[in-house]
Amino acid sequence: MIKLTRLDGEAFILNADLIKYVEQRPDTFITLTLGDRIVVGETPDEVLQKTIDYQRNKRLVPEVGVQ
Repeated sequence: MIKLTRLDGEAFILNADLIKYVEQRPDTFITLTLGDRIVVGETPDEVLQKTIDYQRNKRLVPEVGVQ
């Protein structure tokens, strides 16, 4: 999950695994695999860095075992 900001300043959490592509026109649009589009305040480079960090870190969080 990555934390992003809507254009009105509201923060939200996005499942980065659902990102299909990111484009700048001039605002940053994120298109999800389900077809939804989100406009965010971050630049495409910031979204990319957050997504890379998420992908790297998700393997570092231990899974809770079911007993």
